[in-house]
Amino acid sequence: MLSWVVTFLVIALIAGVLGFGGIAGASIEIAKAIFFIAIILFLVSAVIGLARGRTRV
Repeated sequence: MLSWVVTFLVIALIAGVLGFGGIAGASIEIAKAIFFIAIILFLVSAVIGLARGRTRV
């Protein structure tokens, strides 16, 4: 998921340099949304992992 964030961030930077403000703004908003979704999913999985504890093999 973080690769999508980097992809949209690069698109936004290139569009910003070339003067396409609308595309740059949309891409940065998508990148922000995906980044925060990835952070939330990471935190949820970390909490679930800690709640389960470790199992012995």
